Amino acid sequence: MLETKAGERGSGSESLLTVVIALAMNALIAVGKSVVALITGSASMVAEAAHSWADAGNEVFLLMAERRAAQPRDATHPFGYGREAYVWSMFAAFGLFGAGSIVSVWHGITALTHDEPETSYAWAYAVLAIAFVLESVSFVQATRQTRSEARRRGLRPLKFIANTSNPTLRAVVAEDAAALIGLVLAGIGIWLHQVTGNAVWDAAGSIAVGLLLGVVAIYLIGRNRDFLVGQAVRPELWRQAHDDLSASGEVERITFLHLEFVGPGRVFLVAAVDLTGDDTEARAAARLAALGRRVEGHELVERAMITLSRPDAPTITP
Repeated sequence: MLETKAGERGSGSESLLTVVIALAMNALIAVGKSVVALITGSASMVAEAAHSWADAGNEVFLLMAERRAAQPRDATHPFGYGREAYVWSMFAAFGLFGAGSIVSVWHGITALTHDEPETSYAWAYAVLAIAFVLESVSFVQATRQTRSEARRRGLRPLKFIANTSNPTLRAVVAEDAAALIGLVLAGIGIWLHQVTGNAVWDAAGSIAVGLLLGVVAIYLIGRNRDFLVGQAVRPELWRQAHDDLSASGEVERITFLHLEFVGPGRVFLVAAVDLTGDDTEARAAARLAALGRRVEGHELVERAMITLSRPDAPTITP
């Protein structure tokens, strides 16, 4: 647990840098796409502009997530403010769905029923290429952090990003990946419009981008919901916590152990144990309190609640 906690908590400043880079890149891209969308009238370009503005707005929510979740616990929030990260990341996911997905699909459907003027293809291709380069800068930063943290945990990057308790990193990786794929879809739609002279392809590109954003947004909403309602840690972390408690020298057996995330890199640990020896009630209470304080000394553990087991409770094993 010591190795994992260091990686989870220690990634905060790097996550903040990742979000700031993503915000800067998306803001630049959104301005460029909006100008070219006005010049060309392309439905795919309008969808891409909506996508980038949604992403830029979402990064602001993610910055709020990083800032609010970092507040220390107090009397009104005994488990800290870590779950704020999932609340603000949920707002960002809803923004991606509303301002990105719905707007893109709606605009594409509208374009199907109207004659679209001839597009200035050179402008469209130029801004898509520039946007691809800028999005790649943000995506490289996010994937570099993902690979580094996944390597520390012995996980594949995709498995790590799906399971990490860090919602801002997951959001940036998912949104940047969707942005790069969306640029390709928009480019294909514009190219087919140019080749065939049929603006339906451009509208189809807008709809495809919107559907892609919808899938990503629903996925992010689902993962944030999981952590808000109490996401348990992965089995390997549970086993490591079990082994750490068992090896403490104070615990004879464990009859209950539960760890759930209360924020990025923060867990609430609840355990029922039999202590070694045969102490008085007062002495046992003091030993439990001391054990709880030692467990809370682990950076990953926000709060620990350790009680005595019932005599008839079965022992749990990893």
